[in-house]
Amino acid sequence: MFAHRAVTSGAVRSLTRPPVRSFHATSSAFVNVGDSLPDVELVENSPSNKVSIANELKGQKGLIIGVPAAFSPSCSATHIPGYIASNKLKDAGKVFVVSVNDPFVMKAWGEGLDPEKKSGIRFLGDPSGQFTNSLDLAFDAAAIFGHARSKRYAIVVEDGKVKEAHVEPDNTGVNVSAADKVL
Repeated sequence: MFAHRAVTSGAVRSLTRPPVRSFHATSSAFVNVGDSLPDVELVENSPSNKVSIANELKGQKGLIIGVPAAFSPSCSATHIPGYIASNKLKDAGKVFVVSVNDPFVMKAWGEGLDPEKKSGIRFLGDPSGQFTNSLDLAFDAAAIFGHARSKRYAIVVEDGKVKEAHVEPDNTGVNVSAADKVL
């Protein structure tokens, strides 16, 4: 659904290669309230363990937390720990953390942040960035991370549709997508 948007601000956009925004872009993301989640396979713990958040959240409520990089300072010290520590997390439904990383990195990061898995958060890799691009939430992070990465965001979902989208306007800050503002 998201990849089919061909016209943006009067400019024609490629349907095969979604745009990548520069590191300091402040443009609005295309993910909108009411949009259906893209049915894209992500990976959990290993490349063979495929997960579709769209299927996981059909008829369910949930939260998708997108981060630029596993193990990065803000992601590891503030953003995700804020959700893990929140008493309100249990009311969010199924919770997923997604990053443009491989499943092994995401598994190790999840084990480091929540070793006893008490939070119930699932850490999913988006190795090719297909899920991130489908939401139009990629930005050019080559200068820091080596290639395109995900903006920092939190998407509240009900029955497979976006109920709220909290996307950081500077791509990487921890403000509008922080647990205390989302939960």
